[in-house]
Amino acid sequence: MSIVKVIELIASSETSIEDAMQKAVTEASKTIHNIDSVYVKDIKAHVKDGRITSYGVICNLSFRLGTKD
Repeated sequence: MSIVKVIELIASSETSIEDAMQKAVTEASKTIHNIDSVYVKDIKAHVKDGRITSYGVICNLSFRLGTKD
């Protein structure tokens, strides 16, 4: 039986929503192993002078505890 833990992350990117998601996973992967999925709860964009300047995501990251696979 696996136990799954879920944490909430906030990440941003000047490029895209996908890049913000990848940054969240990349940073979390430095200290968390066995990441299974990312669920995006909310998306936002900052706007300046009528143009999007950055994208942000609030996401839940799930990972299995107690295994080394």
